[in-house]
Amino acid sequence: MISQQGVDPAPRLLLSSLSVVLPALNEADNLRRGLGPAVRALQDLSLDWELIVVDDGSTDETWTLLEDFHALDARVRGIRHSVNQGYGAALRTGFRAARMDRIFFTDADLQFDLRELPLLLAHAHRYDIVAGYRRHRRDPVNRRLNAWAWGRLVDALFNLGVRDVNCAFKLFRREVLESADIRSEGAFVNTEILARARASGFSLVQVPVTHYPRTRGVQTGASPRVVLRAFSELGRLLHELRGARAQTVPAEAGRHPVRLTG
Repeated sequence: MISQQGVDPAPRLLLSSLSVVLPALNEADNLRRGLGPAVRALQDLSLDWELIVVDDGSTDETWTLLEDFHALDARVRGIRHSVNQGYGAALRTGFRAARMDRIFFTDADLQFDLRELPLLLAHAHRYDIVAGYRRHRRDPVNRRLNAWAWGRLVDALFNLGVRDVNCAFKLFRREVLESADIRSEGAFVNTEILARARASGFSLVQVPVTHYPRTRGVQTGASPRVVLRAFSELGRLLHELRGARAQTVPAEAGRHPVRLTG
């Protein structure tokens, strides 16, 4: 089930704990500016929380910064990949480490504001997934065109019904992520999570959020290596899901279809 909601001016927070996962690759400048405001935004929610930053093989001061911040607030935890493994791998690491009832992720590049988290949390009691979409996307024209084309492609292939599949502002009931066998190493991970969730029947609502332009650091999402990996992972998931559907045995009279495993 997919629904779409506007902004609730007085959102109700009906959950007790939240894990926030931030993948980071050479984001020391942004983390230096953003970790303090992120912690203050989480403190304003009046619930138990943890902030997990996954350093995906950074070569700048990202890890040193995380160690220093953890010494000030133990709720901020850093996890380090010794070498760069990819955006999807960093998210998987963060999801596995998460300990709270709901799991949220965003990026460390300050293109989203954690003070808008209540807009998603207000729907957490009714939906398994609350997905933000960028009300006004603040990326260069070429990136917006690429994103539009990618969105149309994955919607046609996986019937997602999601208007901004790669928006890095999503909230999950932890069962959604625990049940999904996430395999993507790269940027395809957003599509994979939503495609597997849809196949499993989890509910989703979409909420508009504010998007800000990146002012520091380097975007890697449009690099040829990242794009090629995304198409490779798309092909593997499409083959897997179509194969699973093909194994569904036609129902006999008076019986429901049986899904074969193994």
